[in-house]
Amino acid sequence: MSRLDPGFAPAKVNLFLRVTGRRADGFHLLDSLAVFAGVGDRVSAVPAEALRLTLGGPEAAALTAEPDNLVLRAARALGPGRGAALHLEKHLPVASGIGGGSADAAAALRVLAGLWGVSADLPGLAAGLGADVPVCVTGRPARMQGVGEVLSAVPALPPCGLLLANPRLPLATPAVFRARQGGFSPEAVLPGSWADAAALADWLRPLGNDLQAAAIGLCPPVAEVLAAIEAQPGCLLARMSGSGATCFGIFGTPAQAGAAAAGLPGGWWRWGGAVLG
Repeated sequence: MSRLDPGFAPAKVNLFLRVTGRRADGFHLLDSLAVFAGVGDRVSAVPAEALRLTLGGPEAAALTAEPDNLVLRAARALGPGRGAALHLEKHLPVASGIGGGSADAAAALRVLAGLWGVSADLPGLAAGLGADVPVCVTGRPARMQGVGEVLSAVPALPPCGLLLANPRLPLATPAVFRARQGGFSPEAVLPGSWADAAALADWLRPLGNDLQAAAIGLCPPVAEVLAAIEAQPGCLLARMSGSGATCFGIFGTPAQAGAAAAGLPGGWWRWGGAVLG
């Protein structure tokens, strides 16, 4: 699936995540390297007089109780008063630290901009929808800073494989931030390049995820997922993404990551394959 496909909403993975400060309004400042996996949701739209959304896919049931949805909020931000029949095919678990809702909103912005013929500052609109939406609009590896709205280019990623696994337990981002203890971390210093997947993993190892300990405290099975990923043959690094509970493993090749996914418990949501871009 091409990352340039406007309706594709790929999983966003934080290879490292540092909390570097806190603004006066309470929002935390972050530093993170975000990449996108070859698995995700899909948003489609056709003309209609009113704005409406239907849901489908294996993970759709988790969204049926929501009174509103980021996809609809994105549509209203882009074209107030405009109509469209939107459909969201949900494949990513909800509240799982891989930006599913944000990726859906970003895909809605791209799809509707094409449908409506609207020329708009999509990253600017995205910033008002959530911290992860701006990077999801670009759909390519980037460094995220500020509260997620400050994006910058990163060195080209070396060929590698990515394994994602979630114990099917949702984690609310605000709760994880409230549970975080300790001070703030300095910003990372990016190298000029990484020779291969092993070099990328070695560079990432000391940077960590400043939310991981808090997430494990709220959801102990996160530690089980991390241990299971780390035990897979060829795993170079295991870490939690975002505020959890999805964890990832870096492997030398997509084939290794796919084989590792097959070795994880069948009750978990899991996927292995390539990094986009």
